[in-house]
Amino acid sequence: MCTNASGSGAGYTKAIVLDSELPRHLQCGVLPLLKATMSVLVDLPLEWEDDERMAFLFSAFKQSRDVNATEWDSKMAFWVPLVVSSLRRNGAVSLTLKELQELFKRKGSSPLGMTTVLEEMIRRGELQKETQFVAGVESGWISWGVGLLVVKPLKWTLSAVLSGSKVPADEPFVVLELIKERAAALFHTYQESPLSSHPIISLPELRSLCSEVCRDETVFCLALVQLQKEKKALVVDKNGEKIVKFSRGLKDKVSPVSDVDMGIYQLVQSEKMLSLKVETLSEEAERLRGEAKSALKAGKKPLALRCLKSKKRADRRISELHSKLDTVQGILDRIYASQTDRMVIDAYQAGVGALKLAMKDITLEKTESLVDQIQEFCDTQDEINQTLAGVTQDNLDFDSEDLERELDLLLQDTTSETLDLPEVPQKPMPTSINPRPTIGQTEGELDQELARLSLGDSVSRTRTPLSGPKVMEPAQ
Repeated sequence: MCTNASGSGAGYTKAIVLDSELPRHLQCGVLPLLKATMSVLVDLPLEWEDDERMAFLFSAFKQSRDVNATEWDSKMAFWVPLVVSSLRRNGAVSLTLKELQELFKRKGSSPLGMTTVLEEMIRRGELQKETQFVAGVESGWISWGVGLLVVKPLKWTLSAVLSGSKVPADEPFVVLELIKERAAALFHTYQESPLSSHPIISLPELRSLCSEVCRDETVFCLALVQLQKEKKALVVDKNGEKIVKFSRGLKDKVSPVSDVDMGIYQLVQSEKMLSLKVETLSEEAERLRGEAKSALKAGKKPLALRCLKSKKRADRRISELHSKLDTVQGILDRIYASQTDRMVIDAYQAGVGALKLAMKDITLEKTESLVDQIQEFCDTQDEINQTLAGVTQDNLDFDSEDLERELDLLLQDTTSETLDLPEVPQKPMPTSINPRPTIGQTEGELDQELARLSLGDSVSRTRTPLSGPKVMEPAQ
């Protein structure tokens, strides 16, 4: 048996056989489109156009890294990231030596060091044989279910890895980094879909849901194997039907499939079947109604009556199916409500446990003792403050009567003080051209002097000539 499983790139076409005596992968063709599309499939580095540099990189590795560590590391630093990025770009997670040699063919030549590159990636733990990768989990569903992988004994796998023999050209290897990325994307796609409300999903439904994430059937199966390794998914066969159960959350582990899970799964399948039958019968009833209408217009009344009878039977059947569908949906609603209640109860239990742990050493007696101690310390502090305030008040306290008497004395001293002024002269001061009042002049004399000054100013202004210097005249 041979099936083609093509990835997102045109160069990944594989032949898968079920006979355990034959190699797992056989090429159905020689990848004729690979050379023409390699620039599209692979992000080639700029040095790919440098003939001298590529001649060095296409040459074989030394037998040991100790011979020339710099040359060895330089080649490995070029090829390993290029292999991983090329597979990621094509949406693939596995590879063979023959595929790599075809993928990176340049000017008719293939790199001679691909075997050493794969061996080094195996040594680093970045690469693993596909048979060894699958052998670690329960993967019977792959061999007889999907027909993609034939699990060989683990003893044979380990002996092949440790023997130091050359890497077989058709032996598939899994890049662990890429398979983990695909597994995470598959799990996220399921969690974000409406189907995540059900604990179990059929394998064909999951394959259809994740068709964009895992475009290759091999990638899909290997991603499920990785989820099984991480305890996030479980693939089982129940009554000849392959189903997948996921864990609730990203950090939770999947639980075994229980009778309750199978009961819910059967109810979900019954709901889908009933909904499909209702839809089919509704289309049939609508068709019969149209035929009855057409027959009546054509004058074929008996035919129209038969069509109407068939429509009535379909309507009756639809009504019965609706009743059953409502019952199934009601049961599912109760189950989902109980699951929600269970989650709430689990949250309550977790909260009670956390609260109990937080209050482990806290008791009512201890709390009352602490409150009494706090009150005692507060009372002591108040007494200290009152004592300090009393000392300060004693130092600054004065007799109020003494202060009042001192203020009266200060007031008497202020009113008894007089100005020490010179005596007023008895004779008037002689007048001059510009008399200047003295301190001894009386108020009347000062008024007369001001009048004379005002009169003198007015006269001098009237006698001022239009031109020439101004002449000051004495006041009369």
